[in-house]
Amino acid sequence: MSTQAKTPAAKPAAPAQKKSGGIPAGVVMLILFVLAELFFHFVMGDGSRFEGGTNEGAPKQGDYLAIAFKGGVIVPILMTCFLTALTFSIERLITIGKAKGSGDVNAFVRKIQSLLDKDDTDGALKECDKQKGSVGNVTLAAVKKYKQLTSDGSLDKEQKLAALSKEVEEATSLELPMLEKNLTIIATLASVSTLIGLLGTVIGMIKAFSALGNSGGSTDSTALANGISEALVNTALGIGTSAVCIIAYNFFTSKIDELTYSVDEIGLSINQNYATHHN
Repeated sequence: MSTQAKTPAAKPAAPAQKKSGGIPAGVVMLILFVLAELFFHFVMGDGSRFEGGTNEGAPKQGDYLAIAFKGGVIVPILMTCFLTALTFSIERLITIGKAKGSGDVNAFVRKIQSLLDKDDTDGALKECDKQKGSVGNVTLAAVKKYKQLTSDGSLDKEQKLAALSKEVEEATSLELPMLEKNLTIIATLASVSTLIGLLGTVIGMIKAFSALGNSGGSTDSTALANGISEALVNTALGIGTSAVCIIAYNFFTSKIDELTYSVDEIGLSINQNYATHHN
């Protein structure tokens, strides 16, 4: 009786695990909005900060939280914009700091160039493991491809250089986009916070002139002052938040450009080194 050899059935490939991107930006902004509302009503609007023991009265002298409370319902929204910009700025600082790796980026670039000039790919791989971060990861992928191509006789020189360049581009496309995450939100808040502040200003001025118009010839100074105060508070918060967002966005953009330049420099250096030493 003949026996038929059985081959084990191929197991379905395990689904690729997605890297956790942390808490979604929308959830973060919702949490911050709730915190801003709680702070606005229970801290800024606490009756002890106002004359007469109620937030319907005038703010006590020198109590700026009470003065900001008089800005009205737009204030929690502007506070949310500010807290969002602050939160994502801290998150970007941490992320970009990790992307640089454990050592100085410029020193790392020079070290890799020196090691590849000596054709010491193993030493270069060790340096990449020490550096870590996005710069180290891109360089690691490029050096591994460099080492593989030196022993690959199936391709000519031009094909090897093209394969090396493609490897650097693919590694870069995987690493660098994460550095720009949430920067769009900061850039958007730079414009939106100014518009929201302007909206609060318009609402405050409407209330001020409405109080003046309903006074029946006698000026209601309290209602008029409250309306103008609301307008100015919203203007100040909107402009301040916008300024913080613009500074943060430009700062992080410059840092990302520096990292991109370092990665491009390493990729170009590896290509030139291979073209020189492996004809």
